[in-house]
Amino acid sequence: MSLKERLKDEFSFFKGNYLILVVSWILMDFAHELPGTYYSDYVIQLGGSPLILGLISFASLLTLASVQFPGGYLADKYGRRWLISTLTFGVAFSFIFYALAPSWHFILVGAILLNLCLLYQPALNAMMADSLPPEKRGIGFSVLNLIMSVSTTPAPVVALLLVATFGPELGMRVAYTIVVVLYLAAATVRLKLKETMRNVEKLSLKDAIRSYPKALKDGINIWKMVPRSMFFLFLSEMITRASFSMIQTLFLVYAFYVLQIGGPPTPGTPPQQDPALQIARIKWGYVMTVLFICMVFSAIPAGKLIDKAGRKKPLIVSHLMIAPAMLLFIYGSYPTLFIAMPIAGFSMLLGFSAYQSLFADLVPQEHRGKVTGFMNFFTYIAMAVGGALGGFLYEKVSPQLPFILVTVLAIPSTILLVFLVHEPEKREV
Repeated sequence: MSLKERLKDEFSFFKGNYLILVVSWILMDFAHELPGTYYSDYVIQLGGSPLILGLISFASLLTLASVQFPGGYLADKYGRRWLISTLTFGVAFSFIFYALAPSWHFILVGAILLNLCLLYQPALNAMMADSLPPEKRGIGFSVLNLIMSVSTTPAPVVALLLVATFGPELGMRVAYTIVVVLYLAAATVRLKLKETMRNVEKLSLKDAIRSYPKALKDGINIWKMVPRSMFFLFLSEMITRASFSMIQTLFLVYAFYVLQIGGPPTPGTPPQQDPALQIARIKWGYVMTVLFICMVFSAIPAGKLIDKAGRKKPLIVSHLMIAPAMLLFIYGSYPTLFIAMPIAGFSMLLGFSAYQSLFADLVPQEHRGKVTGFMNFFTYIAMAVGGALGGFLYEKVSPQLPFILVTVLAIPSTILLVFLVHEPEKREV
C-alpha cells in the first residue's frame, strides 16, 4: 500500500459531521482562547478578585449542570442536530456581555447565559461519538485536539498584541468582539450538520418543557443499561475535573502575584497601569504560546498511543503526570513555567482523548445523550463547588493550597481507574 493510500485509510473518518464539527471547533477554539489568555486579569481589572473568579465559576457551572439532564434527554429523543445548530448562535450572543462589561457583574450574567445555551453539550458529545468508527476513536479525538491546538496556538500571540496595542482592558474588549464574530461564523457552519439518530420524534416545545422530570428519571435509570466500568470512569473523571476547576482561573493570578514573573506589583496602583503587571502579561503570553505549540506536537502521538496501547493505560499515565506539573508550578519560577504548563497541558490532552474514546467504547449509541447528561450534571456541580472552593482557599487560606489539593485528589481518581475500570472486549459502534 502506497503512502497516499495509507494516509487515506488512516484518516478516512475525516468527512461529514466530523469535518463540519472540526471546522466549527477551529473557529470557536481560537476565539475562546483569544481572551482566555488574560481572562482572570480582565475580571480583576473590572473590580474582581480570586474570590469573585471562584463565584463566577460556581454560578456558571451550576447553570451548566442544570441543563444537562434535559440536554441529554432531548438529544436522544428529538435528535442532536437542531440543538447544536441553533443554540450555538445563543452562545455567540452571550459574549456581548463580556465585550461591553463595565464591571465583573456583567461577566457573571454573560457566563450564566452562555452556559444556559450549552444545553446542546450532551448532543454535541453524542454526535462526535456517533461520527467516529470504533477503531479510529483514539486517533479521531486526538486529531480533533491537535487541530484545536493548532488553531489556538496563535491565540496567545494575538491576545498579547491586542493587549500591547490597545491596553489590557480595551484589548480584551476587542478580543471578545472577535469572539462574537467567530462564534456566529461557527454557528452558521453547524447548520450543515446531518442528524445521526435513526429514529427521532418531532420536537414539541410543550413536551420539551415537561421533559425535565422524565429526563432526570431516565438519566438515573440508564445506568442499569451500561457497563459498571462506565460508572467508575465517570467518578474518576468527576474528581479530576472538579479538582482542576479549583485552579483553572488561578494559574495567571498565581504567576502574576505570587511568583511575580513581572516583578513585585506596586501597592495601590490600578492593575491596568502597574508596570510589573504589564511585564507579567507579556511573559504570560510567551508561556501560553509555548504550551499550545507543545500540545500540537504531542496530539498525534497521544492518539496513536491510545489506539495501540488501549484507553486505560494512557488515562492512568495522564493522572500520574498531575503531581510533577503542580509542584513545578507552585514552587517554581518563570523558567519552570515553560516545563510545568506543557506537562499539565499534555496530561489534560492525553486524559481527555483517552476518556472520550473509552466512553464511546462502553456506551451504546442510543444511550450516549442520557449518559452524558447524567455525568455532566453531577460533574458540573462538583466543578462549581471546586471553582468556589479554589477561589476561597486561595484568598482566605493559602495561594498554594488549591494546587496542592489537585495533586492529592489525583490519588483516589487513579485508584478508581486502576482497580474498577475495565476496557470492553467488544467496543460499541
